Amino acid sequence: MRLGGRTQAAIEILDDIGNRNRPVADALKDWGISHRFAGSGDRSTIGNIVYDTLRKKASQAWRMNDEASPALVVATLLDQWDMTLEEIADSFRDDKFAPELPLETFGNTYLTRDLDDAPEFIQADIPEFAVVEFETAFGAEWVSEGKGLAERPPLDLRVNTLKADRDKVLKRLARFSAVSSAIAPEGIRIESLPRGRRLPNVQAEAGYQKGWFEIQDQGSQIAALLSGAQPGDQVLDYCAGGGGKTLALSAMMQNRGQIHAHDADRRRLAPIHERLKRAGARNVQVHQPTQLQADLENRMDCVLVDAPCTGSGTWRRRPDAKWRLSDNNIAQRREEQAGILTEAARYVRPGGHLVYITCSLFHAENIEQIEGFLSGDERFSLRPVDAIKAVSTQLSNFAHFPQKDRAMVQITPALTKTDAFFIALLEKRRD
Repeated sequence: MRLGGRTQAAIEILDDIGNRNRPVADALKDWGISHRFAGSGDRSTIGNIVYDTLRKKASQAWRMNDEASPALVVATLLDQWDMTLEEIADSFRDDKFAPELPLETFGNTYLTRDLDDAPEFIQADIPEFAVVEFETAFGAEWVSEGKGLAERPPLDLRVNTLKADRDKVLKRLARFSAVSSAIAPEGIRIESLPRGRRLPNVQAEAGYQKGWFEIQDQGSQIAALLSGAQPGDQVLDYCAGGGGKTLALSAMMQNRGQIHAHDADRRRLAPIHERLKRAGARNVQVHQPTQLQADLENRMDCVLVDAPCTGSGTWRRRPDAKWRLSDNNIAQRREEQAGILTEAARYVRPGGHLVYITCSLFHAENIEQIEGFLSGDERFSLRPVDAIKAVSTQLSNFAHFPQKDRAMVQITPALTKTDAFFIALLEKRRD
């Protein structure tokens, strides 16, 4: 397929997403099934157009003075893909699958509307209702933070130190221009590529199959690192999901001590078994939703709560979720988070600590949630901020600390070049 046909496909997929209010991954999958002639390169390029368009849907619609998919896709080619109107027209010429579009009209509109004149929430590419949350979290920098969430993310990997070291993995991935992460000590980054070029399928690499590394955003790696888990500890990963942080904890603990991996959704937990085997993680016991034993209560050195949230911190990777979010979603998540925190706190031993994590940057899911928990359970308090800086002195130069003297930290694409994560470290009073 040429660019014209790929552009037409992207328009059809975006229309499908809008008309049926469905996730982008489902729409792309269904299109691929019904168009089996499209090769992997075609699907990759089409996916890049769709995702790039969704990331900057608000600003591109404003620039084009048009919210329809054809106008948005052309704006994406002009802006994120850095194409000229002449290049687009040339690529469509003699392509029978290319859409019939008023390119000259689109181009004139795009060039005569300056994004600096748009409302700030449009410049930030966020839903208007979310402005209050962004302003509360970031003050005068909130527009920059929104823009950071509208860029393509890199591919981040975590070296599994149970089987390899970073130098070894970097050598194996050198042809992909892999480099060491700026903050996470075992992280590796492969930067996103321009236009329709796709990131490498590292899961096909021998090193991945041998368990030398895992795919994990640097922000998630930092969150696990800040738990401070030590070899020999008893740790509960209360919302383990697919096991990304569980695996990181196992490597941190050098396969010593015990990690109890639990999740309320057995489907989310299902991939963990194969991942543990590949990584050589032997100090992990997986608990199904109803099997977390009462005799673990008050015994854990560390309880990690990677709480379900709106996922606003992952909008680079899931831009469609940005436009489906509502105030009701935040309220529902807040209630769920409060219940999980209360339940997970039962397992922390006196003198142990509770680590609360979200991939969100909403004040309501983060600081407000912690303040509400602390007001209802006087046994817990926030640890001093030095507990974070002792684990990662580099983080101090990048991240945002909402309370400078207490161990809460917010990392974001604009601040740390990671997905957005909020981490709070709490300690349980000794009896």
